[in-house]
Amino acid sequence: MNALLYAVTVAIWGSTWLAIKGQLGDVHPTLSVFYRFALAAVIMLAYARARGLPLAYPARMHARFALMGALMFSSNFVLFYFAEQHLATGLVSVVFAMSLLVNICFARIFFHRKVPGVVLAGGVLGLAGIVTVFWPALTAFDPSSGDGLGIVLACAGTLVFCLGNVVSGKVQAAGVPVVQSTGWSMLYGAVLIAPFAALFGHGTLYEPSWKYTGCLVYLAVIGSVVGFGTYLTLLGRIGGERAAYATVLFPVVSLLLSTAFEDFTWTTQDVLGVACILLGNAVALAGPVLLRRRAERSPAVT
Repeated sequence: MNALLYAVTVAIWGSTWLAIKGQLGDVHPTLSVFYRFALAAVIMLAYARARGLPLAYPARMHARFALMGALMFSSNFVLFYFAEQHLATGLVSVVFAMSLLVNICFARIFFHRKVPGVVLAGGVLGLAGIVTVFWPALTAFDPSSGDGLGIVLACAGTLVFCLGNVVSGKVQAAGVPVVQSTGWSMLYGAVLIAPFAALFGHGTLYEPSWKYTGCLVYLAVIGSVVGFGTYLTLLGRIGGERAAYATVLFPVVSLLLSTAFEDFTWTTQDVLGVACILLGNAVALAGPVLLRRRAERSPAVT
């Protein structure tokens, strides 16, 4: 089940960067984020209601939902949307991949979890692969241009997302199921971003094109409802530090999509980098399981 949740998360979120790019244009990013999570919240809460799932929670838990919505379903995505106005999609996904190491640090700070050395080693190997793949773009980075602002925005969005992971972990630890917590948090995220959308989103309120609408529906239904559902479930099962390793594989999916839709040409350096990413992925996810099984098979020392 963990492997399935992981694979679905990687496949979906690896493709959402391209869909976000499809929404950049005349509509202000705050409006696009509002549309996305308002639609996703309606779908998620309607599903919970149809299934007869409990939706009533105390005010203290709603405060956590609101904080989770502010961190995971509004402010962070506004930052990413603006970052993609200055940076290539691949570079934004590279910065977001750093959430692996941030989540490892947060797991230690907020949950007092000792991170296995094999997980950290796998993370370092995967990030090395990311740097290898995107080294030409990184060396061409010009901090004096708009790229500098894009990097700052992407870093801020990644940090906010990781703080949202901490809140989500605490919500799940309190026994709130993923469907209800995600639905309420998305609703709060949409409500919190609405004033900014009203303030800055004047002009083109909606782009009535198949491209914009298709990207919106994909991001709301697949990228948000399904993608966040699988990711947050995975986070509750294996912890944020290991679940966040999915972010290291996102750029690989982006490269495959670029090959199909943007005529991306593979080089030896790209193949080597992807190999490092996949190897690091195996080490980080399978390593702890193999070590535990080895310990269980070892005879007890008396």
